[in-house]
Amino acid sequence: MSTDAAIQESIDAAADAVGSVWPLHSFVTANPLSGFEDRPFHEAVADAERVLGGDGYPSTDAFRRAWEAGRIDTDELRRRLAAHGYDSDPEASLEALAADETVGDDPAADGFAADATPTDRVDAVLTKWLSAFLDQGQAKWPLPNREAGFYEAFRTVARHDDEIPDPDAVADLPDDPVEAIRDRLADHPIGRWRDVFEHHLGALPGWTGLIKQRAADGGAWQSAHPITLSGYLAARLTLAEGFGAPLVPPEAAADGDAVDEDSAGDGDVATDDAVPLPEVWLSAWEATYRGDLVDAVADAGASDARTDDGDRPDAQLVFCIDTRSEIIRRHVEAAGDYETHGYAGFFGVPMRHDGHDTDVAVDACPPIVDPQHRIADRPTGDDDAEEAYDRWTGALGAGKRAIQRLRANAATAFSFVESAGAGYGAALAARTLLPGRVHDLLDATSERIPEPHEFCEPSVDYNPDSVHELREGLTVEEKVDYAAAAFDLMGWERFARVVAFVGHASSTANNPFDASLDCGACAGNPGGPNARVLAAICNDDEVREKLRERGIDVPEDTVFVAGEHDTTTDEVALYDGDVPESHRDDVEQLRSDLDVARAGAAAERAGDLGVDGDAGVREIERRAADWAETRPEWGLAGNAGFVIGPRSLTEGIDLDGRSFLHSYDWTTDPDGEALEAIFTGPLVVTQWINAQYYFATVDNAAYGSGSKVTQNPVGNVGVYQGNGGDLMTGLPLQSLLAADDDPYHQPLRLSTVVHAPVEVVTDVLADCEDVTGLLDNGWLSLTVVDPEQDHRAFRYEGDFEWAQISERPDPSPEPPAPTVADD
Repeated sequence: MSTDAAIQESIDAAADAVGSVWPLHSFVTANPLSGFEDRPFHEAVADAERVLGGDGYPSTDAFRRAWEAGRIDTDELRRRLAAHGYDSDPEASLEALAADETVGDDPAADGFAADATPTDRVDAVLTKWLSAFLDQGQAKWPLPNREAGFYEAFRTVARHDDEIPDPDAVADLPDDPVEAIRDRLADHPIGRWRDVFEHHLGALPGWTGLIKQRAADGGAWQSAHPITLSGYLAARLTLAEGFGAPLVPPEAAADGDAVDEDSAGDGDVATDDAVPLPEVWLSAWEATYRGDLVDAVADAGASDARTDDGDRPDAQLVFCIDTRSEIIRRHVEAAGDYETHGYAGFFGVPMRHDGHDTDVAVDACPPIVDPQHRIADRPTGDDDAEEAYDRWTGALGAGKRAIQRLRANAATAFSFVESAGAGYGAALAARTLLPGRVHDLLDATSERIPEPHEFCEPSVDYNPDSVHELREGLTVEEKVDYAAAAFDLMGWERFARVVAFVGHASSTANNPFDASLDCGACAGNPGGPNARVLAAICNDDEVREKLRERGIDVPEDTVFVAGEHDTTTDEVALYDGDVPESHRDDVEQLRSDLDVARAGAAAERAGDLGVDGDAGVREIERRAADWAETRPEWGLAGNAGFVIGPRSLTEGIDLDGRSFLHSYDWTTDPDGEALEAIFTGPLVVTQWINAQYYFATVDNAAYGSGSKVTQNPVGNVGVYQGNGGDLMTGLPLQSLLAADDDPYHQPLRLSTVVHAPVEVVTDVLADCEDVTGLLDNGWLSLTVVDPEQDHRAFRYEGDFEWAQISERPDPSPEPPAPTVADD
């Protein structure tokens, strides 16, 4: 291998220590420690603390609050403490934790002090250059020479930066960034270079994560303005040399010396297997929650007769597996004779969506999946509706552009303020003092102006003449595959007259993190377009005929419609423009019952937000329109469980909006193929989401983004805390805490419960190496409720071994409705 290739390989390996970061407009919840998942959890968080400086476990106070609130079962805790060689007295254990707890540096501190170190100055200059180069349309005066790439722009423009001590050294850099790296590290053994790269990439993990994601994604911005990790490192090492900052990390880290477990693990190390004390407390907390969840599922499974009376429900609704769907599903089922199901919110179609009047197409599928199809909104010929919409949006766009030009023009800025100030002041006052009225006004306007879905349809038919980076539409066989995959994964064998695929999105005002509230399975985008695609596929007569050949018999009178659930207001909009007259009454009844369900769900959400539940819909609409509202909804905060099984296992159980729910029927999946698809797709994505919430809660400074109140958006790609520094990488405090000293999200690793025979699950795990690795290393847990063994529960112990954790009691003729809702 050549030296240059060895350098590039070392850079790529070092970059694993830094998690990918997506731009805020397509915020993707991902595990910030994804590069450490190949090692046991307690070792991973210790290594990450060395590289990234973040804590990996909840604080002593968090453990104490959970224990005193009864969320950590005392007997379970004592047993686990004793098993790992610790004092089994919880109070003594907490004292040991507190004594060993340290407070780390705050990487979210704004700016740099006057006595900043040379490394601080390197960071300050680099963040200025990165924010200018990676800007996505916010800057009025773009950085020159961006089209040549970051390294070349840095070389040619940096000579004009008077903050750089030796601009000539920058201008004299070689054309190849790898050569520049080699020159700066010539005096250091090449075997140490990976440690050097890891050290420098971990210095600004937010910016590094964005560069890493952008280079890997290769999207439109990367094509227009390319940046590479090698180019970034060449610039950083050159600045470090110029400022006199160390090129290599401290000797102990560079030598790869083992990190002392006692200091890195946030707690005393036991004498038997070196499991740190916080790990024992965390596992006891998780076991307490998991025990309630498993008992509820097992009891429901044992009492479920699994008989089909032959009656079709009035409608079937398929929601995303998102934890927020659990609440609305309960209320929909209570509103009428409805079946609800859970399926990944991109509805199995890996697509890039090009909206009717959007500037760029977006990938509407999970980050672990590459989009395969381009789907565009095509007008159907309703010229009046399209013209009305275009006139309205055109007028809005022209007004916004005019205002932007006036505000940015030095010659007109002051006169603009004088003439428009009164109007702006009135708008500001209304937004601030009467957000509910503003919502009513916007809602009334939207009712008069057609929406794109009213005059457009998705281009689902394959179009060989469409010239784009992805081919447009789907072939008939692909349509059949996607429809069959959906029904197979959910275990469907019967269909109602109306089947609704319901994606989800959110509505918020003035919220840079609004994408984090949209569909994670759609890469932080609304899920309505995906729902429309699958509905269109399933309404295709040719697709239905081929589905029958595969044994999936969709009745002639079944009509598929799409919809979108607003998770902030709990409104469910149905896209029913092409529903035949024969089904109009069915759809109208469904729409009416969805309004009833909305009222119930809204009251429940309002209570969770700490406001009067009687205010219901009105209050959550106000919060959605209030641009001063830092917490319009809770998002996926509270997530802790994932149940894979038929709805009968969780129907009627209040899961408190904490569980992902994926429909699955083991009786229709004898070979485990559907379960394997769920494990390798939705389970991996939910583990990412869970890890993002976990780490942002336990150390928000390192893995979150601090308070929204002190954030500053930068370049349309992220936020700073204060006026500069690293790009913040995760969720804000308001997404996790009810108040400064009142955490809402409980930092627990994901507890997965599967309803299937143990033997089938074991065979599936043998083919899912990545998932098995996550389980063996303690990043999530897996419990199987085996329907072939009297619904006994078995916990995965690692290495394909299981431990039975429950005995089935004698069945009760009328078992009480269980609940795992939090106190």
